[in-house]
Amino acid sequence: MAIEVEAPPTVIQNPVLTGFHPDPSILRVGDDYYLATSTFEWFPGVSLHHSRDLVNWRPLGGALTSEEFLQMRGVRDSGGVWAPCLSYTDGLFHLVYSNVGTYGGGFWDTPNYLVTAPDITGPWSEPVALHGLGFDASMFHDDDGRSWMLSMSADYRPGRDTFAGIVLQEYDRSARQLRGEPVVIFTGTPAGLTEAPHLYRRDGWYYLVTAEGGTFWKHQVTVARSRDLQGPYEVDPAGPTLTSWPDPSLTMQRAGHGSLVATPDDEWFLAHLVGRPLTERGRCVLGRETAIQRVEWSADGWPRVAGARPADQVIAPALTPHPWPDQPERDDFDAPALGTPWSTLRRPPSPEWLSLSDRPGHLRLYGGESPSSLRNPSLVARRVQHASSTFEAQVRFEPTSFRQMAGVVAYYNTLNWVYARLTWHDAHGPSVDVLASNRGRLLNTGRPVPVADPAAGVVLRIELEGSSLRFAHGLPGGELEWWPETHDASVLSDEYALELLDENEHTQGFTGAFFGLWAQDLTGGRLPADFEYAEYRAL
Repeated sequence: MAIEVEAPPTVIQNPVLTGFHPDPSILRVGDDYYLATSTFEWFPGVSLHHSRDLVNWRPLGGALTSEEFLQMRGVRDSGGVWAPCLSYTDGLFHLVYSNVGTYGGGFWDTPNYLVTAPDITGPWSEPVALHGLGFDASMFHDDDGRSWMLSMSADYRPGRDTFAGIVLQEYDRSARQLRGEPVVIFTGTPAGLTEAPHLYRRDGWYYLVTAEGGTFWKHQVTVARSRDLQGPYEVDPAGPTLTSWPDPSLTMQRAGHGSLVATPDDEWFLAHLVGRPLTERGRCVLGRETAIQRVEWSADGWPRVAGARPADQVIAPALTPHPWPDQPERDDFDAPALGTPWSTLRRPPSPEWLSLSDRPGHLRLYGGESPSSLRNPSLVARRVQHASSTFEAQVRFEPTSFRQMAGVVAYYNTLNWVYARLTWHDAHGPSVDVLASNRGRLLNTGRPVPVADPAAGVVLRIELEGSSLRFAHGLPGGELEWWPETHDASVLSDEYALELLDENEHTQGFTGAFFGLWAQDLTGGRLPADFEYAEYRAL
């Protein structure tokens, strides 16, 4: 008689979205689950992922693909799209997002917008302008058919708490406009910095999920509830629903900013952000990532995560496993449009600066403004998703001036990057070298190596191993030569990017490391760089 052995339960391996995928908003529609995450100054705005089992996720690209939805030229580092929220009603997906123009120094410019679509992949409607009282906007659709917008409230006045509570205002879906006056419904706990509101209704209670403590080490998820939509809200007496703060030994730190979802069988889960530091409470090169925890409801009706701590592995829901095909490691640029792994900085792909047809089988970047530009950079990049990984590309580029350069870059923001480039040196002519920026201070680090025939192409490679970056160059089909210098990869992190001036946030760090293809022509001549392929591999 055969003995039946019960199969081990399927597990959710955290983080489910590795690399720069912060501020998750999770949504179920039928048997499909969706995650929307922040993109800040990167196009397309609002990264979308899809799952059928909460274990396996596939990228859908971004929702906001044009400047009709998102104007980001001139937006400062870590500005742009903050904390989007997905919801669904009337057969339409509703996507609310902030486009933050300024922060720090007391004032915040945080216009919020709403777009809708019959399908998660669009087409999305013309944006509706909502209020700009604060960021982290969300939408709640009540059982009575009414809808409500929530956000944090920003107060610039000296001596006041900048995070002045959570505001609620009715949204009229038929008129596509807000109505009535905003009302503060929750001012938070002593943890402070109350933001990221999401509202849910269950068993006659309204549950308000917020983030508190700031997005670094003291981050947490706080849950409060009320019988009345407008409060008052009582905080869970057990304390934070989730936080890493008490245990610096946890793999996943900075746990917070969560949203809830239930399966058809009433299994509940919390999607939230985390960071994985290189050392105990050190720097997180991969940025803020998305993880999922199982939620159990207490006997007295509170949603709680076991131990209120993030777990690396979680028992998955009782859903049929649904894996997706692996994403290809290599892009030969033979498709009519950029693939889902790619993002562009501050401006969307357009013939103004990018082409996949001018030289078939190549990505052509017309030289843009300087690496410090907030307006018109020519940068196509992808998230770094593994602590050990490589990125390689072949570029054809014929510079005649030191003001012209193209190559591969390990990038965090306009102030922090390391760039292996083909450029012009007075003593050598066309050459490859390495240029770095450390908080805006330029450093020549890799010796120039002449290139006899730049039109034939040069191969450039980046290798990341934990906190170390190194760079190599070579001719197509030949051996690569490594520059001897090793670079500190941890400067490509939120923790390093954050700069305070008199306790104000002079420069924020909210994104993560990218590997990218970059081209500049500071003569204004738009000299093109042709990339034959790009390949990203986990080691």
